[in-house]
Amino acid sequence: MKGGNRTRLPRVAEGIREELAELISRHVKDPRVGFVTLTAVEVSPDFAHAKVYVSTLADPASIPELLEGLQHAAGFLRRELGRRLRIHTIPQLTFVYDESIERGVRLAHLIDEAVGKAPEQKDAEGEDRGA
Repeated sequence: MKGGNRTRLPRVAEGIREELAELISRHVKDPRVGFVTLTAVEVSPDFAHAKVYVSTLADPASIPELLEGLQHAAGFLRRELGRRLRIHTIPQLTFVYDESIERGVRLAHLIDEAVGKAPEQKDAEGEDRGA
């Protein structure tokens, strides 16, 4: 039974992510919930709880309001998941901001800066050695 859960948990989590993405984009009308991307869902082994990771390109100051709006819609979303998914227990939904995309963008920017400065440093070093 436990071995079956190892393959079932990721399948259920992905199903929840896909259904929630559609439900949020098409049916949640809360103005606090703008364009949002669901990056991952973690489901507890007993299927009682699901942590839904979200990201957005909106202003970072609006993230608490976004999470509030999603949590406000959680009851509706859970009820709709119950109608769409064939699982016995529909998990309680908790929304969490996923900073990984934001960190990735910052990291890419830092790498671009470092790469952009690297040739200048090499040229400067080459001139110093030749003089």
